[in-house]
Amino acid sequence: MKKIVDDDRLIYKVCSLYYKDGMNQKEIGDYLGVSRSSVLRMLQNGRDRGIVTFELHNPASFNYGDLEKKLENLYGFKDVVIVEESALDTKSQAASLIFGQAAEYLYSLLREGYRVGVTMGHTLDNVLQTNKTFKKFDNLLCVPIVGGISQGATDGMDVQGNEIARRFTDKFGGKYIQFLSPAMFSDKRILDTFLQEKAVNFIFNEFKKIDIAVVGIGVPRGDDHTLIKAGYATGKELKELARQGAVGDITLQFFDENGNTERFHSFNDRVAAISMDVFKKIPLRIGIASGEKKTEAVMGAVKGGLINILITNAECANDLIRKHKSDTNVSIQRVK
Repeated sequence: MKKIVDDDRLIYKVCSLYYKDGMNQKEIGDYLGVSRSSVLRMLQNGRDRGIVTFELHNPASFNYGDLEKKLENLYGFKDVVIVEESALDTKSQAASLIFGQAAEYLYSLLREGYRVGVTMGHTLDNVLQTNKTFKKFDNLLCVPIVGGISQGATDGMDVQGNEIARRFTDKFGGKYIQFLSPAMFSDKRILDTFLQEKAVNFIFNEFKKIDIAVVGIGVPRGDDHTLIKAGYATGKELKELARQGAVGDITLQFFDENGNTERFHSFNDRVAAISMDVFKKIPLRIGIASGEKKTEAVMGAVKGGLINILITNAECANDLIRKHKSDTNVSIQRVK
């Protein structure tokens, strides 16, 4: 005798009541006069027999999922996160969205035992200021990859690398170490001598163990660059770097449209930071940048292999696609 749970007509009815009418298993059982376990088995049979099929609609397709995939394919990113913005959003609201999304995305990548490299600046400061809370990790180590000592705060906030590392552990858990050095020196010879001290140079071994780096991408224009606000450089110096072809910086080290740093060695060599060669060996290198003014800097960072994950907004993403069409020098190889 055919069991009730194998009756195709009844299976269809159960599935219709559950998926279309929104009744729960107990309500269906009471309505049809069958046990809850029988309802559960018929729902499973409905899926197994193809009476019920699912079409998954990823909300990311609305939240720029197609655009993310296009950027990944064009530029070879490991991953791209485009933060949805509304035309009604204020500038501060839009910024809050991207920094909040960056915090959530970073948390999704973290694992016990990871070492995370962080730089200085307002980008990471804003990521850590988000009101999102996370379950704390016990065994993370946060490593500042730029020297973290300065004369004082910037715009009322301490955005030096050591403070960013400390606040990272407040947000995500774990411990941090300090890079006990100014971010910039007036003379390369002084920097080289200073970095021979054991209290400082141990950190260079830690750089080689980093699993994830998260950085902002700066541009050498305007007076709002962290270098200027922290007193490490003047607007005149940044304008000269731009005149020489600098389009952006990561860890305060400038690069040109192809991601090359050589022509800026007189400036970059005075920065106490992870070397670009070591930085490029970090498995996951997350760059956070938004707006059309950052497009050239993002392109240069990609060409130079400086970042392999991008968190941005639609404005910058669409501009990256437009510029890719006219730029034959963009590598479409998968970024390591």
